[in-house]
Amino acid sequence: MNEERQETAYGIGAWAAAALVFGSSAAVLVVELVALRLLAPHYGLTLETNTMVIGLALTAIAAGTWAGGSAADRLPPRHLLGPLLGISGAAVAVTPSVVRASAASDNPGLLLIAATLSILVPGALLSAVSPVVIKLRLRSLDETGSVVGHLSGIGTVGAIFGTVVTGFVLISRVPVSGILVGLGVALLVTSVLVQVAGRRGRGDLVTAAVVALGALGAAAAPSGCDTETTYHCLAVDADPLRASGQVLVLDGLRHSYVDDDPTFLEFSYVQAMASVVDTAFPEGDPLDAYYLGAGGLTLPRYVAATRPGSANLVSEIDGGVVEVDRELLGDDFPASTDVRIEDGRLALDDLEPASRDLVVGDAFGGISVPWHLATEEVLAGIERALGADGVYVANVIDNAPLAFARAYVRTTAEVFDEVALLAAPEVLAGTGGGNLVVVASQQPVDLAAVEARAAERDLDWGSLAGDDLAAWFGDAPLLTDDFAPVDQLLTPYRQ
Repeated sequence: MNEERQETAYGIGAWAAAALVFGSSAAVLVVELVALRLLAPHYGLTLETNTMVIGLALTAIAAGTWAGGSAADRLPPRHLLGPLLGISGAAVAVTPSVVRASAASDNPGLLLIAATLSILVPGALLSAVSPVVIKLRLRSLDETGSVVGHLSGIGTVGAIFGTVVTGFVLISRVPVSGILVGLGVALLVTSVLVQVAGRRGRGDLVTAAVVALGALGAAAAPSGCDTETTYHCLAVDADPLRASGQVLVLDGLRHSYVDDDPTFLEFSYVQAMASVVDTAFPEGDPLDAYYLGAGGLTLPRYVAATRPGSANLVSEIDGGVVEVDRELLGDDFPASTDVRIEDGRLALDDLEPASRDLVVGDAFGGISVPWHLATEEVLAGIERALGADGVYVANVIDNAPLAFARAYVRTTAEVFDEVALLAAPEVLAGTGGGNLVVVASQQPVDLAAVEARAAERDLDWGSLAGDDLAAWFGDAPLLTDDFAPVDQLLTPYRQ
């Protein structure tokens, strides 16, 4: 028989081949996207976390495709499919419990290993399915191009499907652990079907037991979340020292303090912001205020309580945060506050020029201000929305050497005539890290009044303005839509 026309010893139907390639490719992308959510509470939602996960996923795809093709040339390819699907299903199902147990050990090295393997192992095994299926479908060298091209295209469509369904459907409706355990079960069922079709059922009980243990482990392992929202692992912790206080925790970070008394401000940076609001406008006058980020609605509630008649408009991208706010506040949810689920960058374009007295920037992904809310262009939009006497006040988090904070202040100074910086003395000196509050206006800011009001709150913060502030930010880069390396300028996770 001519070697070019020789058929493989094991075949597979066209529909079955397409389904296996489509499903395994989709599963790889599900694992990749869900891994971002699973790791966010421990590594933050930074560009570098995304880069790490994407890099690991691509490494897994490359390694799996190479190894799968090599194995299919040396072993009966039909015998490989069941184990590849079953073992990958077991690996996916145990991922939530393994990662969370590693995080609970407080061993960064162990967590890194667990995070790496949780992407590499199932990604490589699932990526090996496509070359094995291609081997099974090849009947002769004359049809190599059409078989490889056809199944590669189907694999790409599967990857797109996995991405879209995970991003738009699964993550907004199913907890992370539920997605991974459910995918593990689906892979195991597929493995059983493949094994039965090939009259090879051995080993399925073992993989089934691993998947079951993974499901139990995922259910038992603490996730640290009360709610898994579209963007965050969200928890609400009671304040053991104050019965009326609760802390909103997003991805393991304390973001907002919610108290029954809206004038009680626990966090220092909120006290500094409130001190600016108290002194920049006549006492008790209502304000038209706009807020980038909702958090626990601490400042909108404060403005509503201290300045009756104020109109608060809030843009919050995460609908899950808003739902929790409504549950926490109940009847105390301020009636004068309009909270919209939207991206603040887009919402700024809809604000009428000179329509706001106050704009507050307090939107974060982990410790990072989203890059598209930190550029000269968005600051120009904020300035356009403010009236002649309007004030912009923003919360920034950074650690020494404060590269991002300096860049953000420098960028703000390109747009506003008057800029000041409030922070703890060690932060201003560049020897410490934490929250910094940027104050910007086209009119002079009464820093003496702000500091006096802060002192009444026992807040020991200092300030910089004018030439001192210009010397402080020095030659920091200007952040623009074309160049805004926000995550790279932040340094805490590099230390």
